[in-house]
Amino acid sequence: MSETYVGIDVGGTNIKIGLFDSELELISKTSVTTDAEMGPEIVIKKMAQTVEELIAEAGLSLQDIVAVGIGTPGPAKYSEGIIIQSTNMPKFKNVPICRMLNEKLGAPVVFDNDANVACWGEYTVGAGKGVKDMVFFTLGTGIGGGIVSDGELVHGCDENAAELGHMIIYPDGRRCNCGQKGCVEAYGSADSTARRATEAIEAGAESSLKKVLDEKGKITSKDVYTHLAAGDKLAKEITDGTAKALAITCINMLHTTEPKRIIFTGGMIAAGDVLLNRIQDFFDEYIWTLKKETVEICFATLGEDTGIIGAAALARHAKQQGKLK
Repeated sequence: MSETYVGIDVGGTNIKIGLFDSELELISKTSVTTDAEMGPEIVIKKMAQTVEELIAEAGLSLQDIVAVGIGTPGPAKYSEGIIIQSTNMPKFKNVPICRMLNEKLGAPVVFDNDANVACWGEYTVGAGKGVKDMVFFTLGTGIGGGIVSDGELVHGCDENAAELGHMIIYPDGRRCNCGQKGCVEAYGSADSTARRATEAIEAGAESSLKKVLDEKGKITSKDVYTHLAAGDKLAKEITDGTAKALAITCINMLHTTEPKRIIFTGGMIAAGDVLLNRIQDFFDEYIWTLKKETVEICFATLGEDTGIIGAAALARHAKQQGKLK
């Protein structure tokens, strides 16, 4: 029997599914629409059917599946395999996704938060390979995160730890979508970068970005970094604010878990070295002087397949630890 692992990355719009061998080499992958509005029964049935199709196309059988890993947005009771609620999938409330998928595929199912799953992928075969302690940030609409400490993901007492985007770095600062004030997400995410630029222009700041706002009706973080490269002063101010917020958060995480690597992923890392170097600059400026730190700040390497790789890696880890149910 071939030892095959399935990785499933569930998003509000699409579900990505991949088959992997025992070394986590990709066998095949596909993507289907989530159709979350159809409800959990139909969505989970579609997942199972898609896995069956991939298995058949690869010349394998369902008996070859050792385990299935799934990543979804939280909150959830991951040890019980239950999605409590999802903003992207409003009909998913108290859904026993692991049991339901297990009944259709006959294989054990392992479940975790999508950011944790992506973190585990980078830890296992990506930018975190070879270390025991790392911190992981996703920079997109918001900021997600994951923490690996001594070779294991950190989950916390209610299994929803590592909400790193909601660490408060500026008390009484900008209002975050979570309801708190001063979260790093309100300063360091792609959306907040664009929003701060827009607010500054609307308040009268001079910038070449004003033309973008006038013509398109909105500004993206990509626009801000493009105009930074062209020498726009407001873009410099805004992106410095983004990098500073992320650097402060790196320092806080260094003092909390002392990772060997801090890894950033998400759409905003397309900005490249101009983002990473400024994070490092602010980190070096604000870090204590009591000792020289060896933490490495870098970008993720797995790209768009991070979620399915991480999910499969999580399933394999559960097998190796004897934790498959």
